[in-house]
Amino acid sequence: MSIDKETARKVAKLARIKVEDDALDALASEFNAILGFVEQLNEVDVDGVEPMTSVTPMRLKRREDVVTDGDQQTKVLANAPDARNGFFAVPKVVE
Repeated sequence: MSIDKETARKVAKLARIKVEDDALDALASEFNAILGFVEQLNEVDVDGVEPMTSVTPMRLKRREDVVTDGDQQTKVLANAPDARNGFFAVPKVVE
């Protein structure tokens, strides 16, 4: 997959990053370098390799999943600039 100048422009717009027209070629080139690295990673044989969280074997700390301070929906939504039907209302960002 190759990223062209127009695709780089769309990605920058979706990320809400202002990129000048003269910098779009460099941005597309950086995207292509990243995608090239990902393609290299896809070539690595990882069959039989267990997923790990660290290079040293260790168990993640765990806690019981219980609600300790809940049922405060009205207090939380009181801080929201726009709340509707018990939820935070946010402006639409995807066209």
